[in-house]
Amino acid sequence: MSATKGARFAAFGALILLAACSGVAPIVPVTAPPTDSDASSLTLRVTDYLDIPGWNGDDHASVLPTLIRSCEKIEAKDPSASLGSDLRMGRVEDWMAICADARKIRPGNMVEAKYFFESRFIAYRVGDVHDTNGLFTGYYEPELNGRWAPQEGFQTPIYARPKDIISINLADFRSMYVGAKLVGRMEGNTVIPYYTRAEINEGALKGRELEILWVDSPVDAFFMHIQGSGRIKLQDGSHVRVGYAGRNGHEYKSIGRVLVDRNVMPLEQVTAPAIRNWLATNPDLADELMNQNRSFVFFRVIEGDGPIGAQGIPLTPGRSLAVDRTFLPLGIPIWLDTTDPLDEKLPLQRLMVAQDTGSAIKGAVRGDVFWGFGNEAARRAGLMKQNGSYFVLLPRSAARPAPVFN
Repeated sequence: MSATKGARFAAFGALILLAACSGVAPIVPVTAPPTDSDASSLTLRVTDYLDIPGWNGDDHASVLPTLIRSCEKIEAKDPSASLGSDLRMGRVEDWMAICADARKIRPGNMVEAKYFFESRFIAYRVGDVHDTNGLFTGYYEPELNGRWAPQEGFQTPIYARPKDIISINLADFRSMYVGAKLVGRMEGNTVIPYYTRAEINEGALKGRELEILWVDSPVDAFFMHIQGSGRIKLQDGSHVRVGYAGRNGHEYKSIGRVLVDRNVMPLEQVTAPAIRNWLATNPDLADELMNQNRSFVFFRVIEGDGPIGAQGIPLTPGRSLAVDRTFLPLGIPIWLDTTDPLDEKLPLQRLMVAQDTGSAIKGAVRGDVFWGFGNEAARRAGLMKQNGSYFVLLPRSAARPAPVFN
């Protein structure tokens, strides 16, 4: 939503106050605003396709529909603009030519598709100050049981985005804050932090008619917040699909990390199933633990295909990847090189497209694989905590003779 000019200046003043005073809850949804040095830690090293692990074993044609979906968003941009904040990613016009050629490939033709990627793109191994290893997790579209109205057993509301949330782009005030937003609410002439998860769960939003529907499990609702979307199964067996509509602006905090810090479980045992099991066996402590994550997600009803990623298009199971937009723009092909979460002896090597983001996805080498819907997707996503690396594919026309590739 837009903010008044006065509110925007008040918000910037609030940011300065936060920097000057200790003990004030942050309302910028990142640990610190991105700086030029953060983005410049991304290193890109040219890699021959013969040296990409597993490259010849993928079905390159199967990712083309996913890439073409992203093309529709890319082609709506100014052709002369950079695709992202990093000029090394090329201009929109470079990608428009790529998109035009992608549409010429016959559906399902693996030979043509593989040649298309190899001839039109240069592959670069991604590093964070030359460290090419990173963490790769997974997410999915969960199913919850719900009702349109509260009733016995269905007391956890799924909220729409409140109208009083103010979201301000800090780059409008200082260029050093590119990518950072101030999220809060007005109290008089001052921007203050929006309600926390605990405050919302205690009724801060009651009486505003923001409830979309009610579900039967606060734990399932919590995990849907983490996934960012879900399907709600109604009493008659039909489904309502809900997707991400916004956040309260508080920083995401992993409750798995909280359990580790409290010596409840070792880090290597922290998975979604393990956390769910702990919450189920410790119901008296569940609310307190979940409230440690002050971040709260709001939803909207989605019609048609979904779930919808940050690029504004439906995600493709096994081919859509969430990345940190501080480093990589949405819409670019990425070759993932990691291991299968169900059997770490098996490689997970495939071509994907960056189409989503996440509050926990931070870093130059960091990804979140979308696995789709259903029990198998939930199992893969819940267990995935893999070490790995990736390669970005950038248009050959973007490799201009400037000292931009390390």
